Amino acid sequence: MELEGLKRSLGVLNEHNIPLDCVVTDRHPQVQKYLRQVAKITHYYDVWHIQKGLSKKMTKIAQNKDCAELSRWLRSLKNHIYWTAASSSTPQERVAKWTSILNHVQNIHSHDDPVFPRCLHPQRTSRDKSKWLKPATPAFCRLENLWTTKRILKDVEKLSPHLQTSAIEAFHSVILQFAPKHSHYPFLGMLCRLFLAALHFNENAQRLSATTSSGQHMFRLCFPKFKKGEATARPIKTAATFKYVDDIMQLVFEQVFPDPTPFVDEVAKINIPPTLSSEYTRPEKTTVVSAYVSRFNPAPV
Repeated sequence: MELEGLKRSLGVLNEHNIPLDCVVTDRHPQVQKYLRQVAKITHYYDVWHIQKGLSKKMTKIAQNKDCAELSRWLRSLKNHIYWTAASSSTPQERVAKWTSILNHVQNIHSHDDPVFPRCLHPQRTSRDKSKWLKPATPAFCRLENLWTTKRILKDVEKLSPHLQTSAIEAFHSVILQFAPKHSHYPFLGMLCRLFLAALHFNENAQRLSATTSSGQHMFRLCFPKFKKGEATARPIKTAATFKYVDDIMQLVFEQVFPDPTPFVDEVAKINIPPTLSSEYTRPEKTTVVSAYVSRFNPAPV
C-alpha cells in the first residue's frame, strides 16, 4: 500500500513537471528499494521513527537488573539522535557524531574519528561519577551492540537533517475528521473528503501560537502515552478558520447551480478503479454456507 501510494504520488508530480530534491519517509524496505533502484531520488529517513524504535529497545534493556544504570541516559540518548540529524551535513559526520555518544557515556570526550574529534559541550567535572557507564559492563555492552549494528549505522547516514514526516502525520489526523475509519465511502465520496481535508489542512497548517492579553504564548499540558505519565507542554494554536467553505459555497451557488453540465462532465472523466474484491472470483453462496462450521461444534451446521 505504501509503495503504491508513493508511485502514484511521484507520478502526479512528474505529470506537473515538479522536480524533487529528496524524499523523506520511514524505513519501509520496499520504498527504500524503489527510490534507490527505480526512481533514483535522494532518500532520507524520518528521525522520529528511528528514535521511536531505538527508544523501545533501550527502555527494555534498562529494565534488566544488571542494566538499570542505563535508564539515567535514556533522555540524553533520545536527544542525541535528534541532535545528530540536525547538526550534521554529511553522512560521515552523522555516523561520527552518532558513535561519539558511546565515549561520552563513559566520560570520554575525545574521539578517534577525525570528522568529529571531540564533544562540543564545555568540559565540566561531574559531581556524580556513578552516572558514567563503565566499559565491559552489561549496560554498556548492550548499548554498544544496539547503537552500532550494521543496519543502524547505514540508516544513520540517511537521517533527515531538515524535513520530517510530522506534517504528514498531522494531515492524516485531519483526514480522520472528514473520513472516519469506522465508515465506508465510495470512491468519489472518499476522494471528495480527501480534497476537503487537504483544503482544511492547507488553510490551517501555518497557524500561529495563541497569546494572552499580555502577549505571552499559551501552552497546554499533555500526557503522551509513550512518555508513560510524564507531562509535556504543547503550544495552543489560534482558532482554525474555514474560509475554504465560503469559497466552495460561492462556487456552488454562482457557477454549479446555474450550469452544472461542465462540472458533471469533469466528474465523469474521473477514472474510478475497480474494488479490491473484484480481483477475486465470487463463489456461490450455497457453496460457502455448506462449508460453514461452528467453532464450538465441528459438525456442519
